[in-house]
Amino acid sequence: MTTALEPAWLRAARAKLGTREAAGAANNPTIIGWAKKLGAKVLGTIYNADSVPWCGLFVATCVAEAGLPVVSIALRAASWSSWGVPLSPDKLAPGAVLVFKREGGGHVGFYLGEDAAAYHVLGGNQSDAVTITRIAKDRCVARRWPAGRPLGSGPVAMKAIAGLPLSRNEA
Repeated sequence: MTTALEPAWLRAARAKLGTREAAGAANNPTIIGWAKKLGAKVLGTIYNADSVPWCGLFVATCVAEAGLPVVSIALRAASWSSWGVPLSPDKLAPGAVLVFKREGGGHVGFYLGEDAAAYHVLGGNQSDAVTITRIAKDRCVARRWPAGRPLGSGPVAMKAIAGLPLSRNEA
């Protein structure tokens, strides 16, 4: 549920829920359009296939739409580990950027809340779509907030989503 109190970049992310990769060799023109709008200088490479991991592209698109600066090499999830200012786990608020380690690379998305074991993350390239998923807290390597922006309400306690297991690999 979107609220007016959410930061603009999180509202931008929610508006993209359900966006999916195209099947097979095809590409979703929306995802490719995000890449074209940001350009290779921001992304760190030419991006022309939605089969290439796009979680960093999704985060970059949302923060850029909110008028925030984007990290260099924004396509790489690990690049987001230096964006903005660090947050401790007890200071998280909806919209915080979370960076995770995973086999074969990393993942980046937006904090919505948490249960005892996992962060609830709104992100791109989660099962090939923009979704909300649970990612184990012990996989989180960075928690970030945009510099100069007021911090939100603090951590949000959520119940584990019944039937939704922890994500193991967001690629």
